[in-house]
Amino acid sequence: MTSPSGAIAFQGIPGAYSHQACTEVYPDLEALACNTFEGALAAVRDGRASLAMMPVENSTYGRVADLHHLLPDSGLHIVGEHFLRVHINLLGVAGATLPGIRTAMSHTVLLGQCRAFLREHGIAPRVGADTAGSAEAVARAGDPALAALASELAGKIYGLKVLARHIEDQSNNTTRFLVMAPRPGPAPAGDALTSFVFRVRNLPAALYKALGGFATNGVNMIKLESYMIDGHFTATQFYADIEGRPEDPAVARALEELDYFTTKLQILGTYPAHPYRKSQEPAFGL
Repeated sequence: MTSPSGAIAFQGIPGAYSHQACTEVYPDLEALACNTFEGALAAVRDGRASLAMMPVENSTYGRVADLHHLLPDSGLHIVGEHFLRVHINLLGVAGATLPGIRTAMSHTVLLGQCRAFLREHGIAPRVGADTAGSAEAVARAGDPALAALASELAGKIYGLKVLARHIEDQSNNTTRFLVMAPRPGPAPAGDALTSFVFRVRNLPAALYKALGGFATNGVNMIKLESYMIDGHFTATQFYADIEGRPEDPAVARALEELDYFTTKLQILGTYPAHPYRKSQEPAFGL
């Protein structure tokens, strides 16, 4: 991905894993912290940021549900993806030691990912609002018996030291992010993905028929998820990722067939496939 000028928005406070993703992909951009996902997307629409880094799914905990509802109406386009390996670290104030830690604070999700480590060292978990916020709270408290579970970036920002690195129970915990921009990105020269949402017509076997074009045209669909819209059980929208570009002949034929059986078809973006996918084959792909 090429780096534009300006800022990149993320949801959370400095030191959050979304902030880390921003610094990994766009180290020259200013990271703009926003309170909500809506706020991060709005920052791009308003011109306060050039891009937004949005987490959409985690290998352990599944999709970030809010994003599926927000992206289609955001007015923005997906221009890239990034996979962040989520490493969890035990962070303490100056003078703290691992044997002296009695309590560890973090988001409930991270606490659940470090149960074995906490149990082994006799550390009691304490739920915090989020990961970086917990690091900030530990720094303010100044208690050498209190630690935070967060990123090393959070430790640097809030002046904490790493007491133990990479203490997560699962060694493959990874979060996928989508990079959002006000305009579509250039057509990828190499491996590409296209993301879109659609709603099927109220016809027997409509979903089966709608997806048949991808099979018959040899287009690999690597993600398909459904979710309700407007609180109605009968109103279902689908989110999909496929390999290829809309202008590829096979993809064009598949999308044309899909369009026939849908009441809505919205392309969210076509963007380069991240190299991480190559290392995960055949884990990705249906």
